[in-house]
Amino acid sequence: MELHQQQRKQNSTSSASSSSGASPGNAVVLAGGSKTTQQQQDYDSSHSSSNTEDYTDTDERRRRIMKNRARNNRLMQQQQQQVHQQNSVALVARPSGLKKHLDGADPDRITLVVDNTTFSINPALFTAHPNTMLGRMFSSGLDFTHPNERGEYEVADGISHTVFRAILEYYRNGIIRCPPTVSVQEIREACDYLLIPFTAETIRCQNLRGLLHELSNEGAREQFEVFLESLILPLMVASAQRGDRECHVVVLSDDDVVDWDEEYPPQMGEEYCQTVSSTAMYRFFKYIENREVAKQVLKDRGLKKIRLGIEGYPTYKEKIKKRASGRVEVIYNYLQRPFIHMSWEKEEAKSRHVDFQCVKSKSVTNLAEATADPALELDSGK
Repeated sequence: MELHQQQRKQNSTSSASSSSGASPGNAVVLAGGSKTTQQQQDYDSSHSSSNTEDYTDTDERRRRIMKNRARNNRLMQQQQQQVHQQNSVALVARPSGLKKHLDGADPDRITLVVDNTTFSINPALFTAHPNTMLGRMFSSGLDFTHPNERGEYEVADGISHTVFRAILEYYRNGIIRCPPTVSVQEIREACDYLLIPFTAETIRCQNLRGLLHELSNEGAREQFEVFLESLILPLMVASAQRGDRECHVVVLSDDDVVDWDEEYPPQMGEEYCQTVSSTAMYRFFKYIENREVAKQVLKDRGLKKIRLGIEGYPTYKEKIKKRASGRVEVIYNYLQRPFIHMSWEKEEAKSRHVDFQCVKSKSVTNLAEATADPALELDSGK
């Protein structure tokens, strides 16, 4: 009798522990333990309004998330050798998504390895988007990648499995839903790497500030490319045709009036710079973020010694003073306007002309004596 009671207690204990480890709605099977289950629950609940205030984008939380992710990866690596079949996962963020795939169930599927996690995917999802990197890799007739000894394809180096799982949604329904534990910048970098469009139509996330910031950066890059080709490049070409090696451009608004005195122009070198009147570009450079994007674009185009900022620029005569000595002084009205300075020569490509190559002895401290070549010739003749 006591033996039967003990067996019943053991059975009830084992069933309770097994039921407590299961997660309802957790459609992805990973060998990462309870922390991976918690990440999936957080992802499934990312659309509730209660998580909006809980999600913060601080550096403290980012470090904590990276530590937890690294710990989960180590656990998965240890258990992968024992339960390899449990590590085969598929994208099932929604009931209509990909179903869980067991080895040998569908010969048309391929296995991808991302961040030590395997994904079983139908390659037709990728080939339907030939402009993306994965679409090019698995298109017919193209041989971009080779499987390893186990027949798996190792792709997306440097991208976490959580980000890659979210990226796979794009191939199924054209939308990427940002997990709450992943920053928008990380999703953006993954999209750039995998050649997936990062737009308001393809991205859904709770962190609107982060999303709009990345969208603004992309819009600023495209807008500055237009300014560069249509307004700035002609001024750079004009400077190069004069033999200059650099260009200084001040951006004025369309309403700015420049009226300099021909006899008494400003004495600060502004007469050597060039100006462009564009209210749109003037407003564009008001934001420091746009100036940083523009600087990166100029770097990508191979330019050097790039400086962007805001400086005072003289526009028109404000006062004319005549000193007692008869000297005339003109006071100009200065406006704070954006400027761009760049060079198309390398940093080290400076003038190699040296004016003091005549020093012939380190013991001679007088430059006049060192340059006395006739005296040296007489001494050598003796």
